[in-house]
Order: sequence, then structure tokens, then C-alpha cells
Amino acid sequence: MISTKLKRYYDPTFTVSDDYKDSLPDLQNGPASLIEGADVPIQQVGISDFKLPLKYPRPDGELITLETSVDGYVGLEAGKKGINMSRIMRSFYKFKDEVFHPDKLQEVLECYREDLDSQSAYLRLSFNYPIMQESLRSGLEGYQYYPVSIEGTMGKDGKFRKFMHLDFEYSSACPCSYELSEHARDKRGVATVPHSQRSLASMTVELDDSLFVEDLVEHCREALMTETQVMVKREDEQAFAEMNGAFQKFVEDAARLLYEQLNEQDEIVDFVIRCVHMESLHSHDAVSRICKGVPNGLR
Repeated sequence: MISTKLKRYYDPTFTVSDDYKDSLPDLQNGPASLIEGADVPIQQVGISDFKLPLKYPRPDGELITLETSVDGYVGLEAGKKGINMSRIMRSFYKFKDEVFHPDKLQEVLECYREDLDSQSAYLRLSFNYPIMQESLRSGLEGYQYYPVSIEGTMGKDGKFRKFMHLDFEYSSACPCSYELSEHARDKRGVATVPHSQRSLASMTVELDDSLFVEDLVEHCREALMTETQVMVKREDEQAFAEMNGAFQKFVEDAARLLYEQLNEQDEIVDFVIRCVHMESLHSHDAVSRICKGVPNGLR
């Protein structure tokens, strides 16, 4: 039963005093006796997908502001009920006007560990990064958007690790389909169209040095050669067909081509790549996954 003494009223004039704040209950920071379930450490506790506009550097020194989704977590030791969740966002907002790149994440992680009295911390910034792409023959230009994340981790030893994630779309023309089509044309005079499909390379690279998004995109372009296009006229469509004919690839080829390209980059310590060819012939996808093979590295 609701007490008749309670007022259904919001008082906009009420002022919070220090004594009143001290009287507020705080169950998250309560004693271990309040813990529900097993009293064990939790590897990550925090907030996912809070958004704000952040600035990022371009290779030419210019800055770009992008809507960014932030995931921030800290480790929770055994014997502690919980963390002050609002500090995940409040601590990050101390840096909201700064320029973000993988190395900047180290400062935020150190702040998280101090503000939340935690031994470990994790941070991930996700955004869509625009790069102008020129068409193959017509001279038109359009923005290609790349799903990108930069990630930082800091363990109990204080060691900082930084990563970049990228999704890169490309076209994959099937070599087997091409040969079968040519056979039908040659032996029976039958018009055929070899199948190709939009494909996706999702990669995570661990960085030892600085790396711009543009750098990683260029590595993908050089390895695969058949990036999907933005602005297209007839001459561009024809050029793209020729390019797919010149650079046919199975999903296994795509993974090995990217491995070869990334393995040559000194600033990349480790990587894992997942290629997906969304088959136009089949109702299922073809997938290949490859990692650099660093001991205890990315898998």
C-alpha cells in the first residue's frame, strides 16, 4: 500500500546540500556481504555504446569530427559489489575535446584505472570513417565509408596494447565459375556470366606504431585490387568488370593476399583476418579466417 504521506510532486527549487548527498544510499560501492552469487572477479564491467562527436587526425594534418560509439570497461576485483557506472562516462568526457588516435587511448585507460580504482581497463571507439574514392575511368569522386574501431587495453601490469579494426568491402569473381563459363562459350557457343559477389574482409591489427585508417585501407586495396565502387558511369562499370577478370579470387586467396600485405608492415605487430564471400551461386557464404601466428597472439 502506498503511504498517503508521500507527495506526487517534483520540486524544481530543491537544492542538494553536501549533507543530503552524503545521506544518499550507494549499493554499488557496498560491502562484500551484499554480493549476489559467487564472490569472484569480473573481467569487464562498464558502459557500452554511449555516443559523442570526437576529433580524429587525417594524414594531411587536418582533423575530422565523427559521431563515435564508445565502450568503456574496467575490471572488478573479488570482494567488491560493483563500480560507479557513471564514472565511465564522466571520466571519458574529460577528454572529449582532444584529438583521438590509438595512442591517446592510453591516457583514458590510465584515467579509468585511477578514477574507478581498478587494476585493468578497456576502451573501444567505433565510427564510420569517410575517404574520398575516385572512380576507375570517368574521373568522378564519392565518399566510401569504412566501419572502423580503435581499441586499447591495459592490464594489471600497466601494459598498454592498441588495436585497429576495419571492415573492407570488395568484389570477388570466382575463378572456377570463370573457367566453366569460358568452357561453355568455347565448346558450345553459349552466352554465360561468371558469378561474383560482394565480399567483406574484417580485420583486427595490433599496432606497434602509429597507423592512419587511410594506411590500412590502402593495404587492403593493394592486396585485393577489387574494392567496391561509389560513383560509377558505364566506362567505370566496364573497367570494374575487367578488374574482376584480372583479379579473380577464391576466399582462400583473399585471406592469403591480405596476410602477405599486412605481414610486411613494421607498424603491425599482429593481425587476424576474416574474409566472407557472400555467394551469388549458393544460399550460404564462403569464409576464410587467418591470423599472423604470433605466440599467444590474436586468434
